[in-house]
Amino acid sequence: MELGIGIGWRPEIADAVEGLAGVDWVEAVAENLCPGHLPESLVRLRQRGVTVVPHGVSLGLGGADRPDPARLDHLAACARALSAPLVTEHIAFVRAGGERTASPRLEAGHLLPVPRTRDALDVLCENVRIAQDALPVPLALENIAALINWPDEDMTEGQFLAELVERTGVRLLIDVANLRTNHVNRGEDPAKALAELPVEAIAYVHVAGGVQKDGVWHDTHAHPVGPEVLDVLAGLVSRVSPPGVLLERDDAFPPQSELAGELAAIRDVVRAGAPPAPARSTRASASAAHAPRTGARQRLALAQTALLSALVAGTPVPYGFDGARLRVQARALAAKRADIVAKVAPELPGILGDGYRPAFLAYARSRPLGDGYRRDALDFVESLLAGENGTDGVPGAETRRRLARWWKERSGARPPGRTTRFLRGLVRAA
Repeated sequence: MELGIGIGWRPEIADAVEGLAGVDWVEAVAENLCPGHLPESLVRLRQRGVTVVPHGVSLGLGGADRPDPARLDHLAACARALSAPLVTEHIAFVRAGGERTASPRLEAGHLLPVPRTRDALDVLCENVRIAQDALPVPLALENIAALINWPDEDMTEGQFLAELVERTGVRLLIDVANLRTNHVNRGEDPAKALAELPVEAIAYVHVAGGVQKDGVWHDTHAHPVGPEVLDVLAGLVSRVSPPGVLLERDDAFPPQSELAGELAAIRDVVRAGAPPAPARSTRASASAAHAPRTGARQRLALAQTALLSALVAGTPVPYGFDGARLRVQARALAAKRADIVAKVAPELPGILGDGYRPAFLAYARSRPLGDGYRRDALDFVESLLAGENGTDGVPGAETRRRLARWWKERSGARPPGRTTRFLRGLVRAA
């Protein structure tokens, strides 16, 4: 299916997206949608004939566990509600631990890279086939950006993706900004990756902005698309005419005119570099399925749990990893978590002012993300008022009273533990 030029639909820019000329399709984050109550903006776009593609971010197909049936059901429901021609996800893991490793369940709150090893590929292929069987439309998977390298990898990114396609028939969502990121952060040549890819399997392409700091490229989706990313796009479209190209923006949203300008720049690159379109089958032929080799899931689970624990719980750096680079990744994860909690609970930055971010980062160093970001906000306030996690508590009686009142209004009914009883005493005192 030919999609054309599109843009990522986000609630913050819904009006701008509706008013942009020349937008053929949009992509919406599946986890932010309720299939039975779609945002009115998306409904209006669908009524105008604009294609909407659900884009998942939490399935974790690259993880050691089999895909969560509830998450697959949600993704399938989004596809049906939107009459989508396909759905997309990421080649990544987002959680680890649990029963398989006899350790606490850990959530990254972010997409983390899968090791390019035979074990990881076997597990990924089986997980992809499970997902394909559960979805009513074709699945396409996106390459991700990474700050870290796994030690002892067997394949390049292009080789890994090519074998994934051969074994499963899955389509690819190629993010050229992520290829650029991996060039800076991991020393990987985008041209080589593109040369090794089965370009006929590309369903569409992502383009996004980022920023380089201290020799590290951060794939922010909050900066304009730079010439270095457009150069990678030009390299791709010189090899194949992708069915669709989409601009992503997730934060620091610019005016509509700037979005229009970025779309125009993308359109110019696509038109200038497009070769004759090759014949394209609707689905790549998959080789015979086979189960992961004995122990592959267990070995992958242990490796991913050790890495994620080092990133979010402060445990030792696993053997073979670059400790300095892991610290950069850990800080990036904590900063992203602080930003999301600030959006979920905007009152907290208002109460704490400039002290919000350092206090949250101190809390996050020893308290991994647990049961979602709303629970995270409550736990953060509990830790502040209890003086836990190496903090000195919250200065000022009035600030403590405001935080205690905020916590009480949102905590809901649950069995009162030690911290709860302590906080209730603070509320009574306030």
